[in-house]
Amino acid sequence: MSKLAEQVTDVRWVYAFGGGDSDGEASMKNLLGGKGANLAEMAKLGLPVPPGFTITTEVCTEYYKLGEKYPDTLAGQVEAALIDLEEKTGKKFGEASNPLLVSVRSGARASMPGMMDTVLNLGLNDKTAEGLAELSGDRRFAFDSYRRFIQMYSNVVLDLPHHEFEHILDTYKEQNEFDVDTQLSAEDWMDVIKQYKAAVAKLSDKPFPEDPMEQLWGAVSAVFGSWMNDRAILYRKLNDIPQEWGTAVNVQSMVFGNMGDTSATGVAFTRDPSTGENMFYGEFLVNAQGEDVVAGIRTPAPISKARAEKINSDLVSLEEEMPAVYEQLIEVAQTLESHYRDMQDIEFTVENNILYMLQTRNGKRTAGAALKIAVDMAAEGLISEDEAVLRLEPAQLDQLLHPTISPDATRDMLVQGLPASPGAAVGKVVFSSDKAAEMAADGHKVILVRQETSPEDIHGMHAAQAIVTSRGGMTSHAAVVARGMGRPCVCGAGEMQIKEAEGVFRVFGREVREGDVITVDGAAGQVLMGEVDMIEPDLSGDFGQLMEWADRVRTLKVRTNAETPEDVRTAKSFGAEGIGLCRTEHMFFDAERIPVVRAMILASDTAGRKEALAKLLPFQRDDFVEIFSIMEDRPCTIRLLDPPLHEFLPHTDEDIAEVAKGTGLDAEDLKARAEELSESNPMLGHRGCRLGITYPEIYEMQARAIFEAALQVAKETSFKPVPEIMIPLVATKKELSILKDRVDAMAKEVFAAAGTSVDYLVGTMIELPRAALKAGEIAEDAEFFSFGTNDLTQTALGISRDDAGRFLTAYEDKGIYEKDPFVTLDQEGVGELVKIGVERGKATRPDIKLGICGEHGGDPASVIFCHNAGLNYVSCSPYRVPIARLAAAHAVLKS
Repeated sequence: MSKLAEQVTDVRWVYAFGGGDSDGEASMKNLLGGKGANLAEMAKLGLPVPPGFTITTEVCTEYYKLGEKYPDTLAGQVEAALIDLEEKTGKKFGEASNPLLVSVRSGARASMPGMMDTVLNLGLNDKTAEGLAELSGDRRFAFDSYRRFIQMYSNVVLDLPHHEFEHILDTYKEQNEFDVDTQLSAEDWMDVIKQYKAAVAKLSDKPFPEDPMEQLWGAVSAVFGSWMNDRAILYRKLNDIPQEWGTAVNVQSMVFGNMGDTSATGVAFTRDPSTGENMFYGEFLVNAQGEDVVAGIRTPAPISKARAEKINSDLVSLEEEMPAVYEQLIEVAQTLESHYRDMQDIEFTVENNILYMLQTRNGKRTAGAALKIAVDMAAEGLISEDEAVLRLEPAQLDQLLHPTISPDATRDMLVQGLPASPGAAVGKVVFSSDKAAEMAADGHKVILVRQETSPEDIHGMHAAQAIVTSRGGMTSHAAVVARGMGRPCVCGAGEMQIKEAEGVFRVFGREVREGDVITVDGAAGQVLMGEVDMIEPDLSGDFGQLMEWADRVRTLKVRTNAETPEDVRTAKSFGAEGIGLCRTEHMFFDAERIPVVRAMILASDTAGRKEALAKLLPFQRDDFVEIFSIMEDRPCTIRLLDPPLHEFLPHTDEDIAEVAKGTGLDAEDLKARAEELSESNPMLGHRGCRLGITYPEIYEMQARAIFEAALQVAKETSFKPVPEIMIPLVATKKELSILKDRVDAMAKEVFAAAGTSVDYLVGTMIELPRAALKAGEIAEDAEFFSFGTNDLTQTALGISRDDAGRFLTAYEDKGIYEKDPFVTLDQEGVGELVKIGVERGKATRPDIKLGICGEHGGDPASVIFCHNAGLNYVSCSPYRVPIARLAAAHAVLKS
């Protein structure tokens, strides 16, 4: 226990680490944040960690509860922590002759790279800068550190524009014919500092703060304040990080990577975060501070010689520049990966050939890398197969299930950069994040092209299909955020001359304007002109292995929502175990069929409708033959006609005239019938089972087509199709009873004519609150329930899915809904109806089959709910099938 811990008798707000002891450990991540907990853990492991202290996440929560004020006892604990830190370092905070300088960094329990604020070199002022110069024997280093502090503090704490200081520095370099920062002498930096301070006084109407304690509390408040900045709020929303978690603040004694050619700073990963390859991977800069690496201002060098050779870098690696430090770093990296049993993202500084560790955390990685690392670590015995399944988030699979550039495609390469995040994308060039978001909202696919990105660009990066930057390395902001989002990214394409104001970039004599189409190959680090051919992903190898482990664990079946042969085949290739929703109305819109459907709707009597339906029968039967043939022995739930009939008719005079001309139908009859069928609220109108009640011949034709198709496939193949006929929009037992009797009668008729039969089920879609509440009665006839959570959400919440976009964002922002209820199931409301339906249905029919077929069937959080609610299966769109399979395995392992 540290001296600090011994002194605290009240609520504990501050925890010390380093200097031979730590008050915290890795398991205290919720309290200390990820960074603070891991700094404490590294210190406990005996690794070289500069000492410091962590102000807990609970302070952040209290800070906002108290109206952005601190708990009364915090100041005393911070002062005690500073005294403890002074004793450990042998330096004094604010003392001119032997100054203690610190960094102030955020540290939430979930990694949020670049989203919150950091201040380095805090404690410097005119006097302590002179003291640092005297102590180090290097005036240039001391005043370089001072100007960095003023620039960073002014931006982060005083909220002054970063570009004001960049402009001052760029102008000074231009006037003095300097190309890079390292050419500036101590005297040059002193001149720049004077200009910086003048700018602060002008822009803020007060001088730059000289008092180190004022600086410290300003920086701490800025970090807590950054928890609620726009980019952090958006990042939390995109990554499902609760606001109430808060962030910790880490105050750590400074070590300096900018003390000359024997000092450096870098970021490393114990495995390649882009590919998952078991190769030590990272970048560093000599004579620099940590922000220089991620800011992309200078191009960093690879850490290992092997990596340098692999990417054809002519920069000297750390392995060659500082071999002893490199060997120590390798040893530390291996220790950390073995200890945490996961790929680590580490930050380090070298001060005068001495290595210091500043951070470790489980590294952000692409989906492909996550997959390979999980499977490899299981093979190495570092983790179990079940742990490997949990290492890949279900939503990450989206990155693996989409096309990449065809190897046979013609590549018109504009520029080669660094392969910062794999994958491929096509889109129109845009040069600003606002423009990217605006065009994406209008339905355009865009590629965001920037000199470099910053946290303010997150909305544009999220809107873009891919990101390209002319500056920065593999650990720049653009690279890290793009990998986390699953966006292809090319960084460091230095030959690009980007002129945002002109809306153009130029490269090797070629000009590409805003709106031009380009292709980004993130895996190769290439930007290509035009649209390039893509190929389907390879789902064998590591993917197949991990999914095999997931399937071994899960109990929830996964089906698909599909009705076209292409979608059915795709879903089957992704592991679908049946069809949970075949929407028969989609088949009616085929060009050959729609005239017959319209003739049926226009018929004035039952005989006329039956005549038209007889023409539709062969089409429907052929559809089901193909579906049953593809799905073989797997169950297929087929929903009988659901939408209102007016959806199949033209509505404008122009469309009516065109349809009449093309079909020979009377235009006036079409118009009159469309007006007759129109409804004020068709979603709750004459649709679903209500059609079957009023026009039973429609459902009879569909049932006949299903049974005849099943018999045909059973006869022609070795498979035994299992049709499950679903009656939609049932609210009462009587509706289902009437229609089930008709379906059963049709089955009896078809089977008698064929002299053989197939097994089948008749059930219903639970998509109305009344149906969920009366599930016990309905289950007397229903052999299965499929919860149609799209409409159940609409009817339970009283929200139209088509119109909700106008206000749902505001509801999410205000915390009324945690997430869009049409994306993630509203478990407290709609979920309660599902649980009632399950409980009452099972009470009547214990063996009733239960599933879900709304869009929620592919949402990981909703899949876990379905598992816990006792459903037998979920059904989702074909490309979501692997996601649902993995989520179902997570549900078992996490329970």
